[in-house]
Amino acid sequence: MGWLSMATRKELTAAAGVRYRRSDRAKKARILDEFVDITGFHRKHAMRLLRNQEGVHPGRRARRRIYNEAEHTALVLLWEASDRICGKRLKALMPALIEAMERYGHLDLAPEIRTKLLAMSAATIDRALVRVREKLGRKRRRHAGHSLRRSIPIRTSADWNDPAPGFVEADLVAHSGPSARGSFIQTLVLTDIATGWTECAPLIVREQTLVSTVLTELRKQLPFALLGFDTDNDTVFMNETLKAYCEAANIVFTRCRPYRKNDQAFVEQKNGAVVRRMVGYRRFEGLEAAKLLAELYRSARLFVNFFQPSFKLLAKQRDGARVRKTYSAPATPHQRLSADARTPDAVRHHLQEIYTALDPVTLLRDIRDVQERLAALADIQPSAHPAAASQSIDRFLASLRTAWKDGATRPTDRPIVKAKRGRRRPDPLIRATSDLRKWFEAEPWRTGSELLSRLQVEYPGDYPNKLLRTLQRRLKSWRKRMRCCLLQKKCRQGMRSQHPNDVRGASGGGRALRNPGHLRTRPPPQLRPGAK
Repeated sequence: MGWLSMATRKELTAAAGVRYRRSDRAKKARILDEFVDITGFHRKHAMRLLRNQEGVHPGRRARRRIYNEAEHTALVLLWEASDRICGKRLKALMPALIEAMERYGHLDLAPEIRTKLLAMSAATIDRALVRVREKLGRKRRRHAGHSLRRSIPIRTSADWNDPAPGFVEADLVAHSGPSARGSFIQTLVLTDIATGWTECAPLIVREQTLVSTVLTELRKQLPFALLGFDTDNDTVFMNETLKAYCEAANIVFTRCRPYRKNDQAFVEQKNGAVVRRMVGYRRFEGLEAAKLLAELYRSARLFVNFFQPSFKLLAKQRDGARVRKTYSAPATPHQRLSADARTPDAVRHHLQEIYTALDPVTLLRDIRDVQERLAALADIQPSAHPAAASQSIDRFLASLRTAWKDGATRPTDRPIVKAKRGRRRPDPLIRATSDLRKWFEAEPWRTGSELLSRLQVEYPGDYPNKLLRTLQRRLKSWRKRMRCCLLQKKCRQGMRSQHPNDVRGASGGGRALRNPGHLRTRPPPQLRPGAK
């Protein structure tokens, strides 16, 4: 007789009970013998179960209540007086708390109630306060995930021991930008341990059923059968849905140790080298962004797996504080998979046919085009290169020869465009802006204090002295704009008076182009009013 769960015993009892009640005496004896051998029940107990006409097991006899409403009311009062602490702490505090409250006349307990409260265990205290805590909005903790997590074995980075192609590490990369609020797209990344073969797919929401659906699609793209699935302890992986999926597909489901990212070093490296390198750190949300990411990964998987060689760690030797690492020669995942003796010949020939039909420049052009659209979508601005999709291979190849001069070539690497924050408060000078502008244009050398004094004379009681800093900032922006206008005017005059090849300008060898600060908005002393 093997171990049977309670659910299995109930189902077996229900099925055998129907046959038992319809049979004669001889058949009942045979059914009872078989039922006892399978379940291990006592024969008298098995007879009572099988004779049950309703098919319902006799329930547990109700226990006699020890604590009544009086004890419960006193317990709630003590709990509130202790500032709502947990049961273990309240159990230790209760003798001193009861004595202190009775000393000051806050509590008057009967001897039997006092005895029961002091004998109450910490677990019973928490059970008695469950309904009170639920009314306060506190939900009970659920520990179902702990048993599920314990049922999934742990596998560290040292436990792989050169596995066959098909054992992968999986992780999620969040495209949330600077804030993790709201809903955003995440990328599911699979990395094969033996070859480094990498597959990516966008998830529009974090949902366990969606993960299993996307995993089914990624299995169709993999050139080998999925044999092992190793994840972190994220709840999107640690659930009954994904566990049942792996059991049905004969996939070994393992997990890493909590807070040990090095246990998933293979996929963590691809998170940065593939996903972050291709997509960047912008925020992506919505169906349109998910479609663009899927289009990007469609070209990126071929470019990475067939044209991106990588190193692979072979051995690690520690000599005191120094660690010596031995790496294999750089190779692409396609080359490693083809060189592996465990790869079938049919898979090897199929990969060679795909490799022969691929053009790396075309793949890179398609990647750059989707990256441009992704960056434009994230920054909410029109694309800077609207003709990138129709750009010919020759033009794109010619642009690669001089791309190094432009710095970052991936559009997703460009600085994230942030909208400039506008004024949050009403402009305190809105009524007098036109007058201030006229006074400034007539006498641009006036200081902020002088203009504020004149403003207080024109508008008595409306503009206090604390607006001086605001007015000074306003004058600073106006003077900056005036200098730019004067600089452009002087440059145009210099270009008209000089030869087109002479870039120095009309005065001072190009000093106007290098130092716009020499353009003075303050007139010479002899022209200022009141100057001697």
